[in-house]
Amino acid sequence: MYKIEFSDFFSSAFSVDCLIFGFTEGKIKTLLIKRSIEPYKDYWAIPGDLVYPDEDLPLAAERILRELTGLTNVQMHQAHTFGSPSRHPQGRVITIAYYALVRIEELSIKASSWADEVRWEPVLEVGDLAFDHNEILEATFDRLNKQLSIEPICFELLPEKFTLNEFQQLFEYSKGIPFDKANFRKKIKGIPLVKHTEKQTNVKHRPANLFSFNTCKELDRLEENEWAFKM
Repeated sequence: MYKIEFSDFFSSAFSVDCLIFGFTEGKIKTLLIKRSIEPYKDYWAIPGDLVYPDEDLPLAAERILRELTGLTNVQMHQAHTFGSPSRHPQGRVITIAYYALVRIEELSIKASSWADEVRWEPVLEVGDLAFDHNEILEATFDRLNKQLSIEPICFELLPEKFTLNEFQQLFEYSKGIPFDKANFRKKIKGIPLVKHTEKQTNVKHRPANLFSFNTCKELDRLEENEWAFKM
């Protein structure tokens, strides 16, 4: 039987993986990097790295995202912890997954440090990733789907001014099912949306009306009660 020494409890490393979700072209996408180092050289992966011994976890998440993708001032939230003893080929590494919801059109990304490339990939089209990153992505996306049904976080993904079609496409992609247009608009009738006088521009089809979310008193009401969108 293996004898456990007290020092064994201090031989594990910690890492942080940053899952950044955005919405564009009718799909929820996640930010990936292409690794230029071993292990898993040339594999696509979630932006992540080891935590320094004297570094707090939230600060590590900010540093790692900035160093690999150039992104700053992104508000991230802790999601899950993954600690399988064999998840990293070089030793025991426990990783903490952080996630953020962003508007892709407002961001500029750039591969740096040991990230060769960086790109936005539709969540449902992601191939084999490094380490256990497919498991991490699946678990975090599942959490996002549950939150979309109970909290008004969808407006963190949509443009500040959006069409009702974009609103519907976001939920269709999230839930993996199509919605009847009339039924969907009936479902969202209780959500406090502001209709703007302007319409879409630079589109090949008939321009649609633009809407935004009323974030004042109506938001407080939704937070105190139940989010108006229920599946």
